[in-house]
Amino acid sequence: MNAHIYRYFKRDISWLSFNYRVLMEAKNESLPIYERIKFLSIYSSNLEEFYKVRVSGYHSSILKSIERDESEEEALQILEQINEEVTAQEREYNLIFNEMILPELERNNIVLYPTEKVEPFHRAFVEKFFNEEVFPFLQPMIVQKKDIHSFILDGRIYQAISLVKKKKKEKNAAHAEYTYAIMKIPYTKVPRFIQLPSVGGKYYVMFIDDIIRANLQSVFPGYHVGECYAIRISRDADFSLEGENQKTIAEKILHKVRKRKIGAVTRFQYDRNMPAYFLNYLCQSYEIEDEELLASDRYLNMADLAKFPNPVGTTLTRSYPPPLRIPVLENNNAILRVLRKQDLLLNFPYQSFDYLLRFLMQAAFDPKVLEIKVTQYRVAENSAVINSLISAAKNGKKVTVFVELKARFDEENNYFTSELMQQAGIKIIYSLPGLKVHAKLAYIRRRSNDAENPLKGYAYLSTGNFNEKTARIYSDTGLLTSNKAFIQDIDEIFSVLEGKAHTRAFKHLLVAQFNMVPAIYAMIEREIQHVREGKLGYIILKMNSLEDKGMLDALYRASEAGVKIDLIIRGVCCLIPNQAYSKNIRITRIVDGYLEHSRVWYFHNDGAENVYLASADWMERNLHRRIESAFPILSEPLKRELIGMLKIQLADNQSAVWVDENLNNVFKHDDNPPLRAQEATYRYLERLGMEN
Repeated sequence: MNAHIYRYFKRDISWLSFNYRVLMEAKNESLPIYERIKFLSIYSSNLEEFYKVRVSGYHSSILKSIERDESEEEALQILEQINEEVTAQEREYNLIFNEMILPELERNNIVLYPTEKVEPFHRAFVEKFFNEEVFPFLQPMIVQKKDIHSFILDGRIYQAISLVKKKKKEKNAAHAEYTYAIMKIPYTKVPRFIQLPSVGGKYYVMFIDDIIRANLQSVFPGYHVGECYAIRISRDADFSLEGENQKTIAEKILHKVRKRKIGAVTRFQYDRNMPAYFLNYLCQSYEIEDEELLASDRYLNMADLAKFPNPVGTTLTRSYPPPLRIPVLENNNAILRVLRKQDLLLNFPYQSFDYLLRFLMQAAFDPKVLEIKVTQYRVAENSAVINSLISAAKNGKKVTVFVELKARFDEENNYFTSELMQQAGIKIIYSLPGLKVHAKLAYIRRRSNDAENPLKGYAYLSTGNFNEKTARIYSDTGLLTSNKAFIQDIDEIFSVLEGKAHTRAFKHLLVAQFNMVPAIYAMIEREIQHVREGKLGYIILKMNSLEDKGMLDALYRASEAGVKIDLIIRGVCCLIPNQAYSKNIRITRIVDGYLEHSRVWYFHNDGAENVYLASADWMERNLHRRIESAFPILSEPLKRELIGMLKIQLADNQSAVWVDENLNNVFKHDDNPPLRAQEATYRYLERLGMEN
């Protein structure tokens, strides 16, 4: 079968299928109500970033050839398909919120007012709160077509209000002309949700939107207030810095980040109850195009639900078990000494991130440590990792940190963190021109007592960032090792990042831009060859996204040859299952309390199993426009540990779904005992710890 007849899901339509799976968790009545509210928040936050970054490309008159190869007509069709799907999803979102979440809150004595009309016993409080806490920060602005008008800020909720001058209405109410105003909700001054006094054992909460609506007449004393509807604009937040050099990239990035706030419109959300004449007036005034319009509900920016008040404590929330301790590291505090004898896996958030912090902090204070090198992609604010590196520099170590300034939405934080490190004497290397550096590496060089090997290297390689905050909610795996061949390969990667000559081939690590892509093809082809020889061919691939067409075609060819393939893909998956050329491929998606973020590649290899951990998803950008690393697990016990975790995920019949040929999320409920992968993984690692 020739590759030209293979079909693929569109990347962004596939992503919407993933985000719908997030929304499905809000319907899951087995979850505590505040966990369900959390998923509503995540869904909205995901969608906002999607419109800022992905949809922005479809609105451009010149499509970004780096990201897409569609014609303008095809892009418009996809944009229409996106908006149609999002509209349907948001309609369901509002049904979930209004018909499932709010009644469940009420059953637990928490009442969220769905309107500005409040009970008599709250009127005095609402009026007083408005006058004292809200009114001083309101800035209403009249909207006039074909005139200078206010600029609508990105991501902020505005209230659009129709007004009629009192005298005009009194003279001739039938022909009174509307005046239109918009007013930004002052979210930096007041929270989105306001707790009102409890009454009769019930807790009351109100949107700040409605507190303002209830008091609009005092904002516009010379007018009769007509109707009030919420509006919100999402603006293009994507930008490219291809070809920029080291000297100018930091300044260029800061400049472009600040211009995000005034980027082109990608979405104009409005309350679907707004009359057509009102919407048309706003569209003409602010030059909103039809394809930018997206009808929504009364309340916009529901990502704010992450801050919904919980007046009753933890009884309505989901409890997560404490991170596991690793016995070998508990019994021997000196991590570097342990690594001289064995490799170790760190599985977050199931196991404690403290071990990585200890690894870096011990290096910072060890008098024999000479040098530390680290890559940083997304840095936590007030990062303990950064503090360890600063301590190392102050203790006389040579510290080098590669900072990826092009990490989207973390550019400013990364820049200011790098400035802090530079002030402490750390050598900072900024982004490479034309490439993002996504590899997750830390490297320590230490003096040794071994006369033959006077310098000893230690390393940490990971599927996730050096970020202690995300490590609490992202599932990632890292390897601590002193394997000499690994150390040499990492040394070579840093030579590339520092602009030095690349002097040798990578022996164990697979590195994008060098040997990663051909090595993946070779391992897939090897499974095909095993099948041709009458043996078993089997591949398991766990990652966030699968989109690269070369890889898709290779997997299709393997399926046609008879190789069994299990894909565990959380997000974008452009491979279409259940086709003649993909009949041996199954796609599993897991959405649960932790974000599935690790990348694990398994190749059966006729029983001589190969297992890789990687920073890279199989996307065109990761494989061809980034520096990524994948590393084999050579220790047999650690290999068995990872294979065991993959088997648990494939056995999940509670939080896992199949992704079918129509991008539906089909729950994997079967006759086996209930198994939820994340809970089972915790128990599995706990048991391994006790056995060791």
